[in-house]
Amino acid sequence: MIQIIMPVFNEEDGVERAVKTVHKVVSDAGVEHGFLLVDDGSRDNTWAKLNALADEIPGVTLLRFSRNFGKEAALCCALENCDAPAVVVMDADLQHPPEVIPEMVRLWRDEGFDVVDGVKTDRGRESGLHRACVNLYYRIFSRATNSRADQLSDFKLMDRRAVEAWRKMPEQAPYFRGMSAWVGFRHASVPFEVAPRLTGRSHWPLRSLVRLAANSVTAYTSAPLLAPFLPGGLCLLAALVLAIADLVRVIAAKPVSAAAGLTLLVLAIGGCALTALGVLGLYAARIYEEAKGRPRYLIGERRLPRT
Repeated sequence: MIQIIMPVFNEEDGVERAVKTVHKVVSDAGVEHGFLLVDDGSRDNTWAKLNALADEIPGVTLLRFSRNFGKEAALCCALENCDAPAVVVMDADLQHPPEVIPEMVRLWRDEGFDVVDGVKTDRGRESGLHRACVNLYYRIFSRATNSRADQLSDFKLMDRRAVEAWRKMPEQAPYFRGMSAWVGFRHASVPFEVAPRLTGRSHWPLRSLVRLAANSVTAYTSAPLLAPFLPGGLCLLAALVLAIADLVRVIAAKPVSAAAGLTLLVLAIGGCALTALGVLGLYAARIYEEAKGRPRYLIGERRLPRT
């Protein structure tokens, strides 16, 4: 028995097709399953569509937030409220192909893997700017965390042991991909290609992706706190080189014009200082959020599966 988890936000046009497609594929594969669908405070007719699905398909649990808390909070809520021996986490837009789920289940059930990651072999249709930003984020995250960011995905199967370990992490701003990798256990991977969206549009504009990137790095590692040491060291080295050059010119009785070098040095040091302050600000903001101790989400409505 598995439980299929989907965070849903403003998906009134496509959620019915997505759930029914997944239900058919998994049923045809002979996998016993249920659904746990979390409505992340949708402002359209999504909640009504979800209730209609719960009337039609057995084993559908519905949770609705009191407002929009974000995808990470929705995934957190689902993992804290699931009750199956294993869960499959996937998006509600069919860009995560349900045809991969039977292989995930086989690796878990027959070969004993605790976490089965879906790994993208192709990112589908993306603009050049979006692809460049994603690749830059992957490089930064990989260097900061010493892990393969391109191997992390929201599409995965997690055994009950992995879910229970995940629940022990009380971060106020969770990062599902990083946290599910951090728990360890036996991992396997299944390749998949991102399918095009059939309805609606992406809920991840560039500003949201930038915010997620900053959150994921600061949530996963403290390495950026050490990053200013490199430009700071380069500034000190530049100052030493300039000082030696000026000293040589003085010894050689040549005129010294330090204005250009001094200006460059001031700008470099100022840039390093502002960068360091920015990094410290990110972590101070995270400490502030953690110290407040607010709940990560609030459930406004709940519907259990029909009997």
